[in-house]
Amino acid sequence: MPKFLYTAKNISTGETSGGEMEAKDEKTLAQDLRAQGLLLTSHRELEAASSLDIKFFDRFATVPLKEKMIFTRNLSVMVSSGLTVSRAVHNLSFQTKNKRFNKILLSVYDDVQAGKTLSEGLAKYPSVFSELFVNMVSVGEVSGNLEEVLDILALQLEKEHDLLSKVRGALIYPAVILLAMVAIAILMLTYILPKITGVFGEMGVQLPATTLFIIALSDFLRNHAIISVLVVVGFLFGIKIFSGTAFGKRFFGLLFIYMPIIGNIVVKVNCARFARIYSSLLKSGISVISALTIVSKTLSNVYYKDALADAMAEIQKGVELSKIISKYPRIFPILVPQILEVGEETGKTETVLQRLAEFYEEEVSQITKNMSSIIEPILMLLIGGSVGFFAVAMLQPMYSVLENIK
Repeated sequence: MPKFLYTAKNISTGETSGGEMEAKDEKTLAQDLRAQGLLLTSHRELEAASSLDIKFFDRFATVPLKEKMIFTRNLSVMVSSGLTVSRAVHNLSFQTKNKRFNKILLSVYDDVQAGKTLSEGLAKYPSVFSELFVNMVSVGEVSGNLEEVLDILALQLEKEHDLLSKVRGALIYPAVILLAMVAIAILMLTYILPKITGVFGEMGVQLPATTLFIIALSDFLRNHAIISVLVVVGFLFGIKIFSGTAFGKRFFGLLFIYMPIIGNIVVKVNCARFARIYSSLLKSGISVISALTIVSKTLSNVYYKDALADAMAEIQKGVELSKIISKYPRIFPILVPQILEVGEETGKTETVLQRLAEFYEEEVSQITKNMSSIIEPILMLLIGGSVGFFAVAMLQPMYSVLENIK
């Protein structure tokens, strides 16, 4: 006999409950529940549910930030409206358009129906629900203010989504220009240049080093196209592997911090994320050490991780966080420890950090708005320099021929 997962409402009290029950079919299930004074509201056959089981690799698959943001906001609204967590998750699983996320939410729903907490169900998918997300939900469940915690989480995800969208949007323009430059350069070297170099051979003139370099590069691309592609792919793959090593993380972390224009954005984005996440964790009731541990895992730059690791060790000795991070002025501008010190003195750390996060988010917003006007001159110099180098390399032999004729 098939087994069903169900949610039902008590006819007399209106309370919602759920569980498992064996029944011949849906009609029999509804009749059996009716006999117990319950009205069937939703159900799912466990045999049918088995096809929705999460595969091993699905546990490591990611879900778009926007999907998680919408889920968190809607879950907060539903729970505050009086729906049980299990029913809210079940309803939201059918609202998402992402099939992988749908399967994950149904799995979480099954776990909650089986008696597990929401945080335990979410913790099975660390690539989708971060440690920050799971810990805050867990604190909300223990303290009984899950609705408030979900509101904080939803706001956190919305701010993070806005921040990342602005940064990505600002980088699209230069990325498109650089890709177009590379495409035009390959077209020139493989199709147009060979027709010009044939003329140089007929002239019988000694070619300068710049021209020989461009001709050699053109010949290599035309005669070894597959090798050229493999070299580029191997180079990119090598960078990816290198960036995953301890030395690589430090190299790129330092590079991004000190890089002109980009470094300013990196520092302000990390400061905004630190302030907002740390504020959210403290507001939800998580201890300072646990909060710093979670924050360090959400910041990608290794130098921020080192600074927070130092902070965790020093705080246990009684040193204030503002004094610790003031030792890192390159990654934490002077405003951060000053504002944090005010919060520590007044006992309003969460509030001042939230305002600090808003300040840096606005700073990033202004920088990204002006990004195109900042980068345009640099791109113009790069394009002009490339075109100039190519033109000089091609025109030099012609000038040599004209001089010989004279």
